[in-house]
Amino acid sequence: MRRIFPDGQDLDEDQLRAAYEPDRPSVRLNFVTSLDGAVEEDGYSRGLSGDADRKVFHLLRDHADAVMVGAGTLRHEGYHAVRPTEAGRAWRRTRGLAEYPVLVVVSASLDLDPAADTFAGAPVRPVVLTHAGAPADRRDALAAVADVLTCGSSVVDLAVGLAELRGRGLDHVLCEGGPTLFGALLASRLVDELCLTISPLLTGPGAGRIVAGTKLSEAQGMRLVHVLEEDGALLTRYARA
Repeated sequence: MRRIFPDGQDLDEDQLRAAYEPDRPSVRLNFVTSLDGAVEEDGYSRGLSGDADRKVFHLLRDHADAVMVGAGTLRHEGYHAVRPTEAGRAWRRTRGLAEYPVLVVVSASLDLDPAADTFAGAPVRPVVLTHAGAPADRRDALAAVADVLTCGSSVVDLAVGLAELRGRGLDHVLCEGGPTLFGALLASRLVDELCLTISPLLTGPGAGRIVAGTKLSEAQGMRLVHVLEEDGALLTRYARA
């Protein structure tokens, strides 16, 4: 993979990992989009992902203390338990990180299957962020396989949720979406970084953007950290300005 900004340099694996060294604590978003702004192809984000994007996807997970995802995205994209590769786990150990990042699911309704591999097959106990009004029966069912945390009275308060995670030592949170969760984090001014892959595809009209939900009161500035390129895909990293 080649870094084309801020310098022109071919990166080996160690240099690529160093290029994504996170600040702690921080919240990082990771998305892929088409050249014409689509967040999906044939209904799924993986339709836009190529080898370079998948490489960075796993590398970002290797850096993370926790991997956050909205319940709708978890169901739609068919998430499995978060398990880094053996090499990724070994690298994490050298950095003093736990072998496995913690999966964090944000869900207002708790419409989640406790028997799914995401929970039942998880190598470390997942965390679910919800609110006080979530159904008690679903809360009790999920409590057998996950730590269910109440964050807010009628909606999930993400600032409270992130404080709870940091109280558990989960300082660097990688959020993989979806667009509504991205929008909620933006509205609460909780986004520190965006890693955005621009796939060399044109998909046409119909698909949504990488962000949805509440309109922002004002635009939030981001600073370009780097641009990488491989096989026509551009892999960008932006940080809060």
